[in-house]
This record gives sequence, structure tokens and C-alpha cells, in this order.
Amino acid sequence: MSNNVRPLGDRVLVEPAAAETTTLSGIIIPETAKEKPQRGTVIAVGPGKKDEPTTVQPGDTILYGKYAGTEISVDGKDLLIMRESDIFAIV
Repeated sequence: MSNNVRPLGDRVLVEPAAAETTTLSGIIIPETAKEKPQRGTVIAVGPGKKDEPTTVQPGDTILYGKYAGTEISVDGKDLLIMRESDIFAIV
């Protein structure tokens, strides 16, 4: 991936998982009805705050809030940058 983006502080760079295209029962979901993914893979991690080092590592699969983070585009890939506090869990 791109090594030219380094998050600062307690921020985390995340590659969102692809949105589901079919339901469990096999119904195809149209592009306009797809929900934003709430799962992704950590790409890069900032150093954390002075008394609070970050706990996630690059490569971790995480769960985050539906509207967490800011969408950015790096090297043609859509990524999210968010604070570590927006992450709910490591899966």
C-alpha cells in the first residue's frame, strides 16, 4: 500500500471492507441501497498521545461506527482516517 501517509497522534488509516452485494438469502443489493461498511483493515497507525499509545496495529481487522472517520483517496484507493476512539473492537 502507500507508505507516504503517516497518521498523526491517535489517528488510524483504515481500508474499509467491500460493501455486501447480496443478502444471506441470495438477494442482490442494488448499488444505491448498499450500506456503508463498518469493518475494515488497519493500514497505518499514528504514535498515539503522550500518555495513551495506540493499541491497534497495521493488519488488524476492526469494527467502527457507521459514520466514523473522514473519507480520503490515496493512490486511487478510498480510505478512512479516524481517531482510535472511533474504533469499537478488533475482530
